Amino acid sequence: MAASVPGTLRLSKHLYYTGRPTLPRLKERNRLWTGRMYATREARKAASTTQYCLEVVKQNDYENFLCVLLLPQCVRATAVAIRAFNAELSQVSDMTSEVVMAKMRFQFWRETLDHIYQHKAPRQPVAIELQKAVARHQLSKRWLRSLIDSREDQIDSKQFTSLAAVEDYSEKSNSPLYYLILQGLGIQNLHADHAASHVSKAEGLAKLLRGVPHHGVKRKVFLPCDVMARSLLKSVPKDARVCLLPSVAVSTYLNSLQEAHFDVFDTTLHRRNNMIPYSLLWARLCNKY
Repeated sequence: MAASVPGTLRLSKHLYYTGRPTLPRLKERNRLWTGRMYATREARKAASTTQYCLEVVKQNDYENFLCVLLLPQCVRATAVAIRAFNAELSQVSDMTSEVVMAKMRFQFWRETLDHIYQHKAPRQPVAIELQKAVARHQLSKRWLRSLIDSREDQIDSKQFTSLAAVEDYSEKSNSPLYYLILQGLGIQNLHADHAASHVSKAEGLAKLLRGVPHHGVKRKVFLPCDVMARSLLKSVPKDARVCLLPSVAVSTYLNSLQEAHFDVFDTTLHRRNNMIPYSLLWARLCNKY
């Protein structure tokens, strides 16, 4: 029987064993060692594999950790396993700077997934819980594989060529999480899937923006090239900038739209902006756009 999740919500100092290891604990440690060589992190001495997975989600994906707690009890353990699996995959690139090692870790999870569907999960906490989730709700292997493949596709830190490429990656790396949890809930609904797809893309864009400082420290840029190109003023010939002055009016409208809380029906947005001529003149004098 699956471990009860409500008990896992009471994470406290009793969650981990801090005394000297006894012989049974040493044996358990040896059993859990299998497969950890290519796992993202070594399992802490959690009271159960469910608690371990919950802690992984809490430490690496706090907002979704909170969302998991609000799910119905019948699917909560499954969602924890899915989110923990995703958290392990997301940490691969940060855990190693060598592409070969990262690919080996992804291959470990790919082989682990095959073993899970053969009911032979290795003694690794996330794998154990994911096997329980698959058995409970017959989760689609296709979506779990998509989580691995999408992460591996970005392993060489390629900058996205366009905003559409960001959305495509978000669809592949985030949407499966929602589809799998919907499967756990027993929901097969086209509108729910469509909404999940949109939420996934929005979440992907938000993660990309929030990750700019983190990636900037490593001198990496993932923001889409087509968006970045719009701000590359210095690379545009000075004689050509005057042709791009309409962007000043566009920028002014977007700022006004934000001030109107993105209500396109706000009447103030349809009034002529008497400051536009001055803004355009100033941009012309500064040779900017």
